[in-house]
Amino acid sequence: QVQLVESGGGLVQAGGSLRLSCAASGITVSAYPIGWFRQAPGKQRELVAMIVTSGTTNYPDSVKGRFTISKDNAKNAVYLQMNSLKPEDTAVYYCRAWRMGSNYWGQGTQVTVSS
Repeated sequence: QVQLVESGGGLVQAGGSLRLSCAASGITVSAYPIGWFRQAPGKQRELVAMIVTSGTTNYPDSVKGRFTISKDNAKNAVYLQMNSLKPEDTAVYYCRAWRMGSNYWGQGTQVTVSS
């Protein structure tokens, strides 16, 4: 059974930092592209960071320079370091692992940034 378990969310003031973790079981993170997505109330879920199997990363302009995705193959985990947080970063953050024929989501972790 595949599980992705996010942790590390919480309440932080604007300008602060948080580090989210996504612990995987049932799959090997080194074999999957992994993405961090977020969904704010009333908005569509959006991609905020992605790391492919080669280690190449990609970010939308809204978080580029502030968010960093990384993975630790030994721990079978993926991380999202979020710096210079803004109130508009408030959302539930999810990790996702996918490839042809497979698509896995975690349960999400709430990030709230106060102004």
